Amino acid sequence: MSAGHMRIGEVAERTGLSLRTMRHYEEVGLVIPSARSKGGFRLYTEADVERLMVIRRMKPLDFSLEEMRDLLEITDRLQDADVDAGGAERARLRERLDAYREKADARVEALRVRLGMAEEFAGTLRERLGGAAEAGRPSPGRVD
Repeated sequence: MSAGHMRIGEVAERTGLSLRTMRHYEEVGLVIPSARSKGGFRLYTEADVERLMVIRRMKPLDFSLEEMRDLLEITDRLQDADVDAGGAERARLRERLDAYREKADARVEALRVRLGMAEEFAGTLRERLGGAAEAGRPSPGRVD
């Protein structure tokens, strides 16, 4: 294994993704391992890990595989030296990236609202369970 490369198991541990999920992302073309060992093992670089982390962070926000692919292509193009720093293509790419940021912000806010409702519900259950437990207990000083 060459320096700077990691096997799939190490990358899975670092990213919190399953081996199956990582293989799926390879099959659909989201993250292709940078190299293969002589034995055919997938080898990943730090850049591959970063791509996987972007995908992992998009997943809970319900971004589709196509949206993930598009966002990764946008960021790849923005890092490409061929894209003129002040040019029209860079401006279009930044606009598209900003649209993803807005979408992510809106989805995060929607999750906050849902989390608030879930916490409220859990609190109601705790109160009811606490009240039910109290109803079954003898009161202090009472002899049964």
